[in-house]
Amino acid sequence: MEIKITTKQILKVLQILSWIIFIGLCIEAGGIVVNTVIIFFRKPSVAFNFWDETAYLTDLYQFDHGHFFAIALIMIIVSVLKAILFYLIVKLFTDKQLNITRPFNIELKNFIINLSSLSFGIGLFSYFGMKYSVWLTTQGAQKADLKALHLSGADVWIFMAIILFVIGQVMKSGIEMQNENELTI
Repeated sequence: MEIKITTKQILKVLQILSWIIFIGLCIEAGGIVVNTVIIFFRKPSVAFNFWDETAYLTDLYQFDHGHFFAIALIMIIVSVLKAILFYLIVKLFTDKQLNITRPFNIELKNFIINLSSLSFGIGLFSYFGMKYSVWLTTQGAQKADLKALHLSGADVWIFMAIILFVIGQVMKSGIEMQNENELTI
């Protein structure tokens, strides 16, 4: 007995996974934003129970409010960029822009270039957040757990951005070749 998995089935599974990840990233971004606002404008005493209960942020808040805000802002930017990235993926599926019969189209090329830009932004802000946390350690703050802050993996995001950019350029030349082919017929 042979099991055949079609492209449509794979795309449907990917669409469901994209929705799940998108919702999770929206919850994460919203949680970080809400906790930061509450700490700064309502109850500074809840800093000990920040997002993911990270002890580093509690000590950082006690160390300096400005540095705490800077790290929280970087965390917010990274989490919002991740949510936007998956929003674009979900939008690709829901707008039915993915055409398997004609894969080289401008919409898909723009989609890939946008993913590349967002990935680069995530990598850049993650890198700056990591370097800033390391610098804060030299200034006397407690050492940060970058994984808990969701600022690790900057090199992976930048690597992904480069790969997506190359794929976008291949798509661009594929579109040009496809258009030339249609003109000669």
